[in-house]
Amino acid sequence: MRRTTLLPAFLLLPMTVGPGAPATEKKPVTDTYFGTAVRDDYRWLEDWNDAAVQAWSQAQSTEARLALDALPHLDAIRQRVEQIAKFRSPAYRALIRRGATVFAIKNEPPKQQPLLVALASVDDPASERVLVDPNAMDAKGKTAIDFYEPSLDGRLVAVSLSEGGSEAGGVRVYDVASGRALPDTVPRVNGGTAGGDVAWNSDGSGFFYTRYPRQGERAPADMDFYQQVWFHKLGTANETDTYVLGRDFPRIAETTLDTSADGRFLLATVKNGDGGEAAQYLRGPSGSWSTVAAFADHAVEGRFGPDGALYLLSYDASPRGKILRLSAGSSDLASAQTAVAEGPGAIDDFCITKDRIYVTDLVGGPSSLRVLTHDGKPVATAAILPVSSVAGLAAVGDDDVLFENQSYVEPSAWYRAGPDGKVSRTALVRTSPVSFADTEVIGETAVSRDGTRVPVTVLRRKGTRLDGSNPTLLYGYGGYAISQRPVYSAMRRVWLEQGGVYAVAALRGGGEFGEDWHRAGNLTRKQNVFDDFLASAQRLIDAGYTRPGILAIEGGSNGGLLMGAAFTQRPELFGAVVSHVGIYDMLRVELSSNGAFNITEFGTVKDPDQFRALHAYSPYHHVVDGKVYPPILFMTGANDPRVDPMQSRKMTARLQAATGGKQAILLRTSSSSGHGIGSSLDEKIGEATDVYAFLFEKLGVVYRPVK
Repeated sequence: MRRTTLLPAFLLLPMTVGPGAPATEKKPVTDTYFGTAVRDDYRWLEDWNDAAVQAWSQAQSTEARLALDALPHLDAIRQRVEQIAKFRSPAYRALIRRGATVFAIKNEPPKQQPLLVALASVDDPASERVLVDPNAMDAKGKTAIDFYEPSLDGRLVAVSLSEGGSEAGGVRVYDVASGRALPDTVPRVNGGTAGGDVAWNSDGSGFFYTRYPRQGERAPADMDFYQQVWFHKLGTANETDTYVLGRDFPRIAETTLDTSADGRFLLATVKNGDGGEAAQYLRGPSGSWSTVAAFADHAVEGRFGPDGALYLLSYDASPRGKILRLSAGSSDLASAQTAVAEGPGAIDDFCITKDRIYVTDLVGGPSSLRVLTHDGKPVATAAILPVSSVAGLAAVGDDDVLFENQSYVEPSAWYRAGPDGKVSRTALVRTSPVSFADTEVIGETAVSRDGTRVPVTVLRRKGTRLDGSNPTLLYGYGGYAISQRPVYSAMRRVWLEQGGVYAVAALRGGGEFGEDWHRAGNLTRKQNVFDDFLASAQRLIDAGYTRPGILAIEGGSNGGLLMGAAFTQRPELFGAVVSHVGIYDMLRVELSSNGAFNITEFGTVKDPDQFRALHAYSPYHHVVDGKVYPPILFMTGANDPRVDPMQSRKMTARLQAATGGKQAILLRTSSSSGHGIGSSLDEKIGEATDVYAFLFEKLGVVYRPVK
């Protein structure tokens, strides 16, 4: 609904709340759900087209900037953050081998954005050639690569590019030998709602791609939905592209595409929103499609073997996952053979080579890497870093794979594993400007309200006293089956070197123990996630790491919802909160574009049981006037396609009114970023600087510059 553009009262009156933040006019709206009346005083802040809302947001940003700039040692903290962030050591990700060429996304500080490169060998970084450099396209660093896909012969590469963190990407095609851009352009392939993908045909004469509706094809409210699969022939205008699949897909379909090595088969994996359901469709050499698996079959991912056989990760009667095999061209799921049976760990990823299956498993977060034959017989368990994560499995040669390995204290490097399980490190190694030699990684266990045992990983400097005196930062997420793996962050050193303790909780809702662990924290069971997190915080206090006044929490997106639930349910536990791009009004989230995709994860207010569960924890609806809340820094991006920034606006206004200016409630809105994906290096530096300065000041840490 379009709101009035008259200036609201707060812009005309000198009254302020909080540290200079403007008082916000209340315009009550009441909705009734299944007999329950719910009042919303700040509904008007949802309409970004209203000039008054834009003025309110700018005023909040101005006051937040004034407050943040006044924090002690801000310049010294920024210098330290820049020193770490701009350290000149490249990092590689998303490796794909095509013929003799290895493609990769390369992060190369101090450049603002990662670039696409091609290497002759992972053992020879000097062989690298830059194919697509967004920094050369956009001096301000606002253009980012969403994804890329080389043709099967490696001669061409399709690249999706978007601006300002919007993730709204169109695809360009580049000649790999020359780096020259072809005339072909295809708009609206990638988005922040359903993502996007490309898969080439066998001879590289064209590619299949995910397509969002074009202007006039759908109502304005449906432009970010109804994703379909189309085909583009090189050398033709995109207006002449042909429809392939998807007219009967759900409104909230999220589609990925994969081509067999010989190009004869195409797999379309279609997710029903973000809740974990997926269907599989197979296109054969004749061009006809067949359904391999429906949503109810629980086959969630697919990979082709070199011979065209299709391997599927299935949760059917196997909550930790099993791998099924269908012979080339078969779509009869009932005839599938079990290639890898369910084991003690949760299957995280897998890769098929000529004679091997490589499988990464999770047990509570850390990875293991198994090597098996095609009939599931164990060959070896590969030696990887202790308490580490494995990512990016990519076949290279007949039976070797490349993978990225890192831990909390060891930076990432790419390794090669052979069919016998032996591992060797390649030359693609990231170095770090800091050392964690004085840091130990400790495994703690929290006991949640219902008795569930929750892993909590703690990073602390050796010799840390367990006397409750340590400023501690607890991170959590707990959703979408996303697992908290051991990940190296040089920036985390800024916290540890000031005497801080860092902790990560592996909450239900994630995938650390498989699909049952995920399902235990979604839909009407979401409160389990918050109970797990609060128990993790209590464990850190009871074990002597910290105490409530110096315990901070941080999370983003679904983790921002976690922050809101945590500080509204147990505000006395925390000394400060940092919440990035969070969700707070659970009764209105499904009305935003990406919020509709979350219904299969969170639930809907249209279902009475799900409404009651949503209303029972919705942070926005549980802010209490006069209650003491910790200092809170809300951070959001104006271009966020995944979580509508109105969520942060409304929550900020509600808390500022409830606290009456007795606590710092800051809203930092970036005009040049979105959900954090595609943010420039300078954007990330500014964000990290503000977060650390805020936490240090609120927890009473006197920053000491590091020499």
